[in-house]
Amino acid sequence: MAEMRHDPRQRVLKAGTIEFGGGAIDCAVRNLSNHGAALEVVNQIGIPETFTLVVPGDGSHRPCRVMWRKGTRMGVVFE
Repeated sequence: MAEMRHDPRQRVLKAGTIEFGGGAIDCAVRNLSNHGAALEVVNQIGIPETFTLVVPGDGSHRPCRVMWRKGTRMGVVFE
């Protein structure tokens, strides 16, 4: 399969939080680029298509849109 991403992603393992509409869900950031990330969660139920990804270790708050979902993982693009 051809690589469709703008930037290659780097493998990482960082704690993050998915924040939306007053709610928050913990996640693990599994890989990361300037344009997006792959996230892992315990359960995707209730996670909307758009949210803010907060990574306390980086001090970053990135608005995201979900591009794909599979099992406990999801790929997001930064907006």
